[in-house]
Amino acid sequence: MSTASITNANRQRIQQVMAELDKGNGQPFVEAMADDFSWTIPGDTPWSRTYSGKQVVINELLRPLYAQFATPYVSTTHRVMADGDMVIIEFDGRVTTKAGKAYNNHYCYVCRMEGGQMKDLMEYLDTALVSSALEAPSA
Repeated sequence: MSTASITNANRQRIQQVMAELDKGNGQPFVEAMADDFSWTIPGDTPWSRTYSGKQVVINELLRPLYAQFATPYVSTTHRVMADGDMVIIEFDGRVTTKAGKAYNNHYCYVCRMEGGQMKDLMEYLDTALVSSALEAPSA
């Protein structure tokens, strides 16, 4: 498969996943994760670390995060760019926490794809907002 074909396939895959997330359906995003997927949140927030393995991502990042939300999470994808196995996603997310705080963040995901699945994701976001709006995940 040519680099152009890989680029287009990866861009289309992530565009489909994000289109569903924009509708409130996060299942395609989870399904796009490889079993050995890793998700890194840089910074020094209580959420900042590398989550290694799809089940770890689900159990230690996604479930505790979504448990804090009082309203459905709504995202708006602005841009999906791809070059070979690398895909960059720029989007916004909006939600209200159970504590009544607005958690409206701006994201840039840098994702490495392999065989149509997400292998590694680096999440760039407003870490000050993470610290002010979210409770620390339970140990």
